[in-house]
Amino acid sequence: MNPLLALPAGRALQALPKEDRERIEAVMRQLRDQANKEAEKAWAKRKGPMAAYWRAVATYARHIAHALSRQAPDTTTGDHP
Repeated sequence: MNPLLALPAGRALQALPKEDRERIEAVMRQLRDQANKEAEKAWAKRKGPMAAYWRAVATYARHIAHALSRQAPDTTTGDHP
């Protein structure tokens, strides 16, 4: 399970209108790709702490993008997408 979905803010992201979720998701996927590239550069320079930082950024961006790709379940009916 995506740990961000356990947070109220994570569920609020899922509740955004579809168009907003799609735009933010696209930016998060770009951020993930860019952060992964920065991590590789930092690792090549033997900058372990910066590589770890950029990997964490990439991981959070991926989790956010994934959360945005799914609409929040309707808690009033118990329906899930």
